[in-house]
Amino acid sequence: MKLRTKIQLFTGLFMLVVTLLINTSIYFLFYKISTDSELEELADQTERLVETIQQQPDVASKELFTSFSPQQGMIQVINQSDIAFLAANPANYEPPTAFSANEENTIIEQNNAPDVALVSKPIIWETGDQAGEVVTIQFSNQLTTLDSTMTTLFYVLLAASGLIIIPIIIAGNVLSRFLLNPIKTLIQTMRENMREANWKKINVDNRSRDELYEMEKTFNEMIDQLKDNFEKQEIFVSDASHELKTPISIVKSYAQLLERRGTDNPSLVKESIETIDSEADRMSKLVEQMLRLAKNKEVSVTETIDISALAKETVCTFDGAYSREIQFDQRRQQLMVNGSRDQLEQVMYILVDNALKYSNEQVEVSIDQSNDKAVFSVRDYGKGIPEQEQARIFERFYRVDKARSRDTGGTGLGLAIAKAIVKEHQGELTVFSKTDAGSTFTISLPIVDS
Repeated sequence: MKLRTKIQLFTGLFMLVVTLLINTSIYFLFYKISTDSELEELADQTERLVETIQQQPDVASKELFTSFSPQQGMIQVINQSDIAFLAANPANYEPPTAFSANEENTIIEQNNAPDVALVSKPIIWETGDQAGEVVTIQFSNQLTTLDSTMTTLFYVLLAASGLIIIPIIIAGNVLSRFLLNPIKTLIQTMRENMREANWKKINVDNRSRDELYEMEKTFNEMIDQLKDNFEKQEIFVSDASHELKTPISIVKSYAQLLERRGTDNPSLVKESIETIDSEADRMSKLVEQMLRLAKNKEVSVTETIDISALAKETVCTFDGAYSREIQFDQRRQQLMVNGSRDQLEQVMYILVDNALKYSNEQVEVSIDQSNDKAVFSVRDYGKGIPEQEQARIFERFYRVDKARSRDTGGTGLGLAIAKAIVKEHQGELTVFSKTDAGSTFTISLPIVDS
C-alpha cells in the first residue's frame, strides 16, 4: 500500500470515527435533555392536579382528570391492589398498572412505538369508596413529538457526517500531496543521479523551514559531500596511476634493454639492475603509504603515551641513521597524551624525514607544552613553501617541487598520512613557511593527566 493511500485511509477513518462519536454523543445528549424536560413538565402537571384534589376533594372526577391529561397521554388512579379505579383519556398504549408508595419519574421504552414518559405520585384519596386510602396517581405521556424530532435529528446528523467526510477526504488528499511531493522529488532526483551519474540537487529556495526542508537540505549536503569524495577519489586514482606509471615504464624499458644488449654489456646489466631495484623500491614505498593512508582512518590502539620521550627516541633514531645535525630541544621531560604510539611515531618520522630531505642545513626539533596542548615542532632551513601552496601540501600526491620530490624519492603521501593521523587523535597539524627561509611543521595534541 502506498504512503499516499495510507495517509488518506488513516485520516478518513480517524475522522469518520471521531465524527460518529461526536454525533452519537449529540444524539443521546439531546434525547436525555428532552426526556428530562418532558418528565419535569409531567411532574409539574401531576403536582398541580394533586394540589387541586387536596384543596377540593369533591371535584375529583374523570372530567377533572381529562382536563389535566396530556394530549398524547392519560391519567390513572391505582389502589393498593394494583387496580385502576379511575382513568381519563385512555391512550393507544398500555402503561403499567402498579401501585407505588414512592414518587417515581421514568421513561418506558416501547418496541416500534414512541417512548412513554411516566410519573407516579402517592396521595391519600378522600373521595368515594377509596376515602382515606393511599393511592397512586399516574401521569403518562407518549413522546410522539420527541420521537419525530429524534428521527429528524438522526438523519440530519447522518447527512452532516457525510458532508464532513467529503472535505476530510479532500483535505487528506491535499495533505498527502503536500507531504509526498518533496519525497517524490527526492526519489526522482536520486534516480536521475544514479541513471545519469550527475550530481543534481533539490531546489530549496522559498521553502518553509520544516522537516521536509531539513530533509532536502540534508540531501543536498550529502550530494555535495559525495561529489567532493568522488572527485577526490578520481584525483587519487589518477595520481596513483600516474605515480605508478613512471616506475613501471622505467622497469619495462630497462628490462627490454637488458633483453637486447644485456648479454654483451656487463656494465649495462649492473646499471639496469640497480635502476630496476630502485624503481621497485619506489613502487613498494608508494603502495605501502597508500595502504597506510587507507588504514589510518581510526586510532588503532589507544594508550597513554609520553610524547616527550617518544620525540627524544625519534631524534636519536635519525641521529644514528643520518650524518646530519639535528638539534633537539626538550623543554618538558614528560607530556602524556592518549593515542596510538605507532601512529604518532609515524607522524614524527614523516616530518623529520621531510625536513632532512628538503633541507641541507640543520634541523631543529622541539617538544613543549602550550596551555593544555603538547606541541611537537620540526623546523628546517630549506627553500620553504610558497604561501599559495601551503593550503594544498596536505593533499594526497600534491608536491610543490615535483622534480625535486622525484629525486628524493617522495610520493606526496607523507603529509596526507600525517594529517589524517593527527586529526584522528583530536589534534592539529599546521605549517608556517617563508620562501628561502625554511618551514616549521607543528603538531598540537591534547594532554591528559598522568
